[in-house]
Amino acid sequence: MWRAMAKAGETADWQSPEVAKYATGDALGVINRSLYTDHLNGVVSKGAPVTSPKVTEEKPPSKPTTIMISDCGDSANWLKYKKDGSPFTDSPGGHRAITAEVKKQADGSWKVTRFAVEGLGTC
Repeated sequence: MWRAMAKAGETADWQSPEVAKYATGDALGVINRSLYTDHLNGVVSKGAPVTSPKVTEEKPPSKPTTIMISDCGDSANWLKYKKDGSPFTDSPGGHRAITAEVKKQADGSWKVTRFAVEGLGTC
């Protein structure tokens, strides 16, 4: 999901079909609104986050349909810029705690349905 969001962020493409391959529901809505806001503000992103997700819970344990994932994402090389190439803000990226809920879909695929990204330095 994060790679698809980073790719869509290169052009602030809030309608990217790639993001919908990995996210649905609240998660997709949050990502699309963020990309749309960037589009309106003339902002794009460069780079991509570094992630190392780990499954922390499976429900039900015997045949999971929902899993919880924790991560310490590194956004140091995934920053926002104005379309002219100048930095959008002077805020650096860094390590952020991430929690995500992933659910099995009717077609058998797994998609992120909700996620939370904490502030810099939370992991």
